[in-house]
Amino acid sequence: MEIHFMKALNTLGPDLLRGIGIVIYITLAGFICALAVALLIAIGRLSKRRVLERILGIFIELVRGTPLLVQFFYIYYVVPMLINGITGLLGYETNLQLQAATCGIIGFAINYGCYMSEVIRSAILAIDPGQREAGLALGFSENQVLFHFIIPPALRNSIPVFGNYLVMLIKDTSLLAMISVQELLLRTKTFASQTFLTVEAYTILALVYLVISIPLSQLSRIVERRLKQIR
Repeated sequence: MEIHFMKALNTLGPDLLRGIGIVIYITLAGFICALAVALLIAIGRLSKRRVLERILGIFIELVRGTPLLVQFFYIYYVVPMLINGITGLLGYETNLQLQAATCGIIGFAINYGCYMSEVIRSAILAIDPGQREAGLALGFSENQVLFHFIIPPALRNSIPVFGNYLVMLIKDTSLLAMISVQELLLRTKTFASQTFLTVEAYTILALVYLVISIPLSQLSRIVERRLKQIR
């Protein structure tokens, strides 16, 4: 067993390192895009335009009501077909094909953006109304107050929760194997099917995810403690 484990580690190790690079890239890109989407949705839901608030509310329910894996499949397979079909009706020939990694980033941005938007919206609502009144009293406009006095502390208060979402996102990158992204799970699955070292391969995979996730979880706790000390 030990010999097989070392053999699997030596053979699979370099391939997993390349997979880790892909996971980190998709994680960071997806998380940054999700944060931007979350901020836009949160601001939209807090606007005085009831129609916009209701549309965004329905959109969030649709996203949260469907599995992330289904959303990946939809973006990867269905969206290009819909776009090609619509352009064909308009008299244009297109053959749009999205890269699997790009679909993963888009899927994470939409899915996690919807969940994180509720965190940001709650954090904004928790800000003391006196800050808004003070900003308006100083002559700032509503938008200036929002972006200078409300959003910065709301985002700062949300950092611990964002840390948890970041760890979850890293683990959810394993779903991208279903749309052929060469991440950790797909590389491990290919290796196990070729060598029949199934136990060893998936044990190494689990350890790799732990090595990535545990430090991030600890970092999130450290940041949370520091923020409590600042307050």
